[in-house]
Amino acid sequence: MGRTRNAAALGAATAVLAGGLLFGATATAAPAAACTGEQLSATGADRTDSTRVRFTVVNEGPACELRGFPAVALAGQGSPERNAPLRVVPRGEARPVLLAAGGSASTLLTFTPVLGEADGYCASGADPTVAPSLVVGVAGTGFQVAPSDGGEFALCGTTVRATAFR
Repeated sequence: MGRTRNAAALGAATAVLAGGLLFGATATAAPAAACTGEQLSATGADRTDSTRVRFTVVNEGPACELRGFPAVALAGQGSPERNAPLRVVPRGEARPVLLAAGGSASTLLTFTPVLGEADGYCASGADPTVAPSLVVGVAGTGFQVAPSDGGEFALCGTTVRATAFR
């Protein structure tokens, strides 16, 4: 009889403990789908100094995951034939960024500076490139953005350094 009572108590204790473990366990949410261009909007290109701009996107849809680095081109001043794709040099490690509805993520774009005043010059001897806007490729969509200060983008060369979205 003592064994039956001990076995019952052990069984009850095991059930309570197991129930506590199950109750305390957290469910793992399914990973969010990749962000699509249709659910993102761009807030613009905020100049942080003469060679850098911060490009930010906002999620206007359900939670999603943004990955990687942007694609970047100088816009062709109204003529697609004059678009100038830039080679993006990644800076840092790309990690997925979970964007809740209304959440935002940014990348910092850094250009090789134009030196001097007025028309300026490039240290390499090449002519500077100037454009009123950029096209930034994110999640399968291109966002055309102008500098927040109303100026133009000026750079030497055909590369831009970009951080991963954060």
